[in-house]
Amino acid sequence: MSITKEKKASIFTEFGGASTNTGSIEGQIALLTERILDISKHIKANKKDFSTQRGLMRMVGKRKRLLTYMQKTNLQGYRALIEKLGLRK
Repeated sequence: MSITKEKKASIFTEFGGASTNTGSIEGQIALLTERILDISKHIKANKKDFSTQRGLMRMVGKRKRLLTYMQKTNLQGYRALIEKLGLRK
């Protein structure tokens, strides 16, 4: 259910440039996307888990705000990131 330390490091290495670059917007968005996918699987199996559902909605909102910020500041990076993560059609 939770993301391991090695998985986080690989996500930040792939998207943020280095495993220690945890403040990069790209890395944060990729990590949130990974957590959202994991929690979505949990919610499908446990339909009445409303507290987890609320947490999922908060994560989706945070990812949306980060994507909006990235779109305003770095449009080319934004387009590359959503293509790489497969967020929009």
